[in-house]
Amino acid sequence: MALLQQWRDMAYSETANKGDLQRLWSAYFQKEKEIYAQLLKTPDKAVKGTVKELADKFEVDIMTMTGFLDGINDSLKKENPIEEMEEDTKVSLAFDKELLYKNMVAAGADWLYNLEEWNDIFDEDKRKALYREQKESTTVHKAPKVYPNDPCPCGSGKKYKKCCGKNA
Repeated sequence: MALLQQWRDMAYSETANKGDLQRLWSAYFQKEKEIYAQLLKTPDKAVKGTVKELADKFEVDIMTMTGFLDGINDSLKKENPIEEMEEDTKVSLAFDKELLYKNMVAAGADWLYNLEEWNDIFDEDKRKALYREQKESTTVHKAPKVYPNDPCPCGSGKKYKKCCGKNA
């Protein structure tokens, strides 16, 4: 079975004890934070290697590295083949800085997008702009409802029911 499926079976188990899952995720988030802190120190350096080599480099187990690779994949310059990934699969952690920041915001991962290391990559204004851009991209804007006696939105000056709403 591919590593990703093993990770998902373990991390999203329907039958696992809730306490065990909480401990797994708590430990995972701490390790994830440490890996990102290291990567963000040299954001333009493409870290590459096999899944096993990267797990050893960042001092985490294979499953934690698999979860990390699953999480960062959408932020990479070139996505890794995570679906069929094994321990000896070569992967790259070359990420797009802006995309990574926005994806952290989208995930609600404030412990990641507030990492101190971002200060050396983007100034405060840029971080705020990226944050706003991400939040606005997921905001749904509903057009105001037009009632029969309202002025027609086409600008004719007639009531909606006597103009564009006639055939509605």
